[in-house]
Amino acid sequence: MRSFCLARRIERKRLVELQKNQRHKGLVEDLTSKGSGVVKLDGFPIFIEGTIPGETVQFKLTKVGKKFGYGRLEDVIEPSADRVTLTDPIGRQIGTMTLQHMAYPAQLNYKQKQVKEAFERLGGFKNIAVQPTIGMEHPWSYRNKAQIPVRQVKGQLETGFYRRNSHDLVPVENFHIQDPVIDETIIVVRDILRRYQIKPYDEASGKGTIRHIIVKRGHYTGEVMLVLVLNQRELPHEAEIVAEIKAGVPELVSLMANFNFKQTNVILGKENRVLWGQDYYTDEMLGMQFKISANSFYQVNTPQAERMYEEAIRLAQLTGQETVLDAYCGIGSISLGLAREAGQVYAMEVVPEAIEMAKDNAKVNEITNVHFEVGKAEDVLPRWQAEGIQFDVAVVDPPRKGLDKSFIDTLVELAPERIVYVSCNPATQARDCQHFAEAGYQLQYIQPVDLFPQSPHVECVVLLQRSNG
Repeated sequence: MRSFCLARRIERKRLVELQKNQRHKGLVEDLTSKGSGVVKLDGFPIFIEGTIPGETVQFKLTKVGKKFGYGRLEDVIEPSADRVTLTDPIGRQIGTMTLQHMAYPAQLNYKQKQVKEAFERLGGFKNIAVQPTIGMEHPWSYRNKAQIPVRQVKGQLETGFYRRNSHDLVPVENFHIQDPVIDETIIVVRDILRRYQIKPYDEASGKGTIRHIIVKRGHYTGEVMLVLVLNQRELPHEAEIVAEIKAGVPELVSLMANFNFKQTNVILGKENRVLWGQDYYTDEMLGMQFKISANSFYQVNTPQAERMYEEAIRLAQLTGQETVLDAYCGIGSISLGLAREAGQVYAMEVVPEAIEMAKDNAKVNEITNVHFEVGKAEDVLPRWQAEGIQFDVAVVDPPRKGLDKSFIDTLVELAPERIVYVSCNPATQARDCQHFAEAGYQLQYIQPVDLFPQSPHVECVVLLQRSNG
């Protein structure tokens, strides 16, 4: 009790001593999983964006909590050798390029360390080896998809991105991490909407016509899909706007209207209408052709996704005889790659439209040894188990929240020899791998892949091998 009271007094004293707007100097000791530097003032951690370990910095306190605080960088007194000139300060304001101050090799090292710490701290694994992060030769202009909010700023329709931790739109014309044709397309559409005085969506009132502009472009094909997310059933001056967009975007193959009438942060509604062209665009992945729809998930960095999928297929160690599970298959981009090397592939996805696309993609690529089914992974897998299907290898690529515990339990019962786990969230991946380890699987290989240069996000491919006996 006495020690508790002493700790409370020390905490209150610290909160009195450390106040918002104070200026301090300190040594950056580490980086958080979100890429912020950590400076400790008498052991009290302050998180400061835009800093690099080893730097001495001056900062202003912006918030002081009970266990940690936040600061805003004011000056780098002793810079790191890994510091580089910012490409665009706006990228930090809107959160799209929060690591752009760091040389790219240092970013890759940071991501490798981030994965290692997640598996050690959250997964409970000891003395693990994490491979160097697979990076890009040119870590810019890589995104093949943009979802851009449309709002009114100073009386004018603007496109851009929200300032971080707010819904204040910052006008942006060059995002630097997107395919330049995508940035150009957004400007073309923005100017057309301005000419026809289309009303941008207002979140407070729920009124306005246009909510978002979504542009997707095939990395290999160059084909462009444009989706106008509307807050009402009709688009004023539709014929004229469609004609001008067709003229202004030469590579356009699909112009869609998506309808979202809900006051929500969810970008896409469930209903689409073709304004011009077809309801999909095409691209290539692993040498195969893929159709991609407005609502389908497709990795935003095509070359790096290929490298990640190649790694997953390599780790699966297929000989042409195996029955493989592909959970969370999307439009089949990894399923079809697996099917070329396996005896049979069973794949599932919760989005019906994605499964239809996956079936089409199998036909286009003349692949017949894959079975696609709609449903949640935790629901479909027990059904396949009841049908007596046995899997030699399982490949899982879940959303950020990771695997459902019931799915893990069912997969363990099915006892595939190998599990290849692809993840966009090392924290939940490490947690799930610990569950598999407790059930007798050994963590064999960990490979980070950088799909999001200039940001702290990292993807990771892991191999789990079932222990014999």
